[in-house]
Amino acid sequence: METKKYSSYAEIERELEILKIEKQINYQKLVLSVQKTKESLEPQNIVNGFLGSYKTILSNSYIKIIQAAIPYLIAWFMNKKRGN
Repeated sequence: METKKYSSYAEIERELEILKIEKQINYQKLVLSVQKTKESLEPQNIVNGFLGSYKTILSNSYIKIIQAAIPYLIAWFMNKKRGN
């Protein structure tokens, strides 16, 4: 990286402001990326992704029934593991 030469404090201030805004933009991109990753790892989205690949094999009615039943099965399984 080359060393920049500034002729005034105004140029330095402008450059610092640009860097500050770029930092904020990159931070917001990171936050959005983490949020999308969290959403993609939710059980319902994983099941939807898995079932989406088998849409041509199964009819839409079966997929809707399975999607409705999955959260109940997960809850039942979690309660069974806990001994409730």
